Amino acid sequence: MRRQIMLVALLVAAGSARPASAQTTMSSTETDQKDLAVTVYNSNVALVRDVRVVRLPEGSVDLRFMNIAAMVNPATVHIVSLTAPKELAVLEQNYEYDLLSPAKLLQKYVGKEMTLIRVVSENNSTKEVPVQAVLLADNEGPVWKVGNQIITGMGADRFVFPDLPENLYSQPTLVWLLENHHAGEQTVEASYLANQINWSADYVLTIGPSEKAADLNGWVTLVNNSGTGFRNAQLQLVAGELHRVYNQVTTAGVAEMDRMAKAAPAPFQQEALSEYHLYTLSRRTTIQNNESKQISLLGATGVPFKKIFEVDGQQFYYHNFQRPGYPLKDPVQVRIQFKNAEASSLGMPLPAGTVRVYQGDSKGRVQFIGEDHIEHTPKDENVDLHIGNAFDVVEERKQTDFQKIATDVYEMGFEIRIRNHKPEAITVEVNEPIGGDWRMLESTYPAQKSEAFAARFNIPVKANGEAVLKYRVRIKW
Repeated sequence: MRRQIMLVALLVAAGSARPASAQTTMSSTETDQKDLAVTVYNSNVALVRDVRVVRLPEGSVDLRFMNIAAMVNPATVHIVSLTAPKELAVLEQNYEYDLLSPAKLLQKYVGKEMTLIRVVSENNSTKEVPVQAVLLADNEGPVWKVGNQIITGMGADRFVFPDLPENLYSQPTLVWLLENHHAGEQTVEASYLANQINWSADYVLTIGPSEKAADLNGWVTLVNNSGTGFRNAQLQLVAGELHRVYNQVTTAGVAEMDRMAKAAPAPFQQEALSEYHLYTLSRRTTIQNNESKQISLLGATGVPFKKIFEVDGQQFYYHNFQRPGYPLKDPVQVRIQFKNAEASSLGMPLPAGTVRVYQGDSKGRVQFIGEDHIEHTPKDENVDLHIGNAFDVVEERKQTDFQKIATDVYEMGFEIRIRNHKPEAITVEVNEPIGGDWRMLESTYPAQKSEAFAARFNIPVKANGEAVLKYRVRIKW
């Protein structure tokens, strides 16, 4: 009897004495978060830095890091201990995205026994009949073994699984196998790149009644489809064109603003970052999954601008093949130009985006009058917007002469008529493409050689009037 008691005691002691190298599984969720920072690039990617406080035992630890972006790039994952960086080593890291679902659960039970619940009718009532079965396969449909019979096409009202397979996760999870030599509480930082989170800039330019100054409000539109939300995060935005390497196989994964809302003082602080620009939100924000969020970027009033009427001649307008003898019509573009300078109440590097332009009508109601896209615009550079074509300004052109002067030398004459049906005088900029080695022989308005193959004319047109540009050019091919 005494010998049996001693044997039981030794077995209990052996079971309770865990070797130092035994592996412990720990989990961390967003409730452990101490800090969260998200830097979003305008190339559909974000850098996430997730700082958490975790309690780790000494030895080998299997740390499951949950509440991460489903669109994480596993090759970019990194974890470091901020408390004891030399005491925590990463042996392995895994990105687990085999997520729990009824279909996945059934697949994991191939070769295992489970319970099928079937509802049968008996004596005008129904009852549940449990059937013990082994799932042999689940390809185009389940194949069961019940007793000594192999059955297909057997329906069931419910499946009852005895337990949950270890390799199924309820949400995307980063799993690290760590070797820890600092037992107790540690602050760790996990960082990774996540796809499907992007930002763009949108601008509202409201033209004043004088048509000489405008108010410019900028907004950041942030779209998060990364598979997780980021609560109380420090948000930073990077504007610029990053060079990135894309794999051939990718991982599986805007609300309209109140256009007329006046922007509050810009909450973003801007600074240079290498060859890009970094915008840091001065407060924390929450970015929900599958959300489009808009945040004020800038607000400027009294921005001086110029309205330009512009006609760009076509490269092949020398003959009217559709209606010979009749003039051709080109659209008269309306352009808004201003300088991104401090003297113009701006001077902040403007990220690429869409500028929507508005103007008040006779009763002061603001109306949409056009939009254009701008590229990344540094300070002290010009912004040029094509907002549409003029309704009340008509341009017609025709070729009036063509002569061969010598071998490969020609003279051509052109006539351009501009009619202004507006109640005020305007100036129209006419840009003419001219090929070859050319020389302007005569013109009714001064010609400027704007580039090697183009001439520019500025044509004043009176209110409800017409102006005629005639020029003759000699070209050597």
